[in-house]
Amino acid sequence: MIQIFGTRKCKNTRKADRFFRERGVKIHFVDLREKGISPGELKSISNSISLEDLIDTKGREYEKNNLKYMKFNIAEELLNNPLLFKTPIARFKGRATVGNQPETWKEWIKEID
Repeated sequence: MIQIFGTRKCKNTRKADRFFRERGVKIHFVDLREKGISPGELKSISNSISLEDLIDTKGREYEKNNLKYMKFNIAEELLNNPLLFKTPIARFKGRATVGNQPETWKEWIKEID
């Protein structure tokens, strides 16, 4: 099963949800406003995507926390504040993508069939 982390308000997360639904693929959606990513999930995701690529340095939450001007542990900040993640994050069989990645997702769907 494909897992998607994001927020319902995020345009790209809605695109990912629609992409899979239109192809009849069941997903497990995790709303980052309600539930964060566990340390184990973050470790698994970071095997495919660097922590630097996971944090949304252009987002409202990053600016609100003044992280631009601070040194910090990226993993710690992401675990403490899941709204700092770029979204959507999609996971399938130990692999992960961030952002809108339909070409990769098409490959994943081939493996499901």
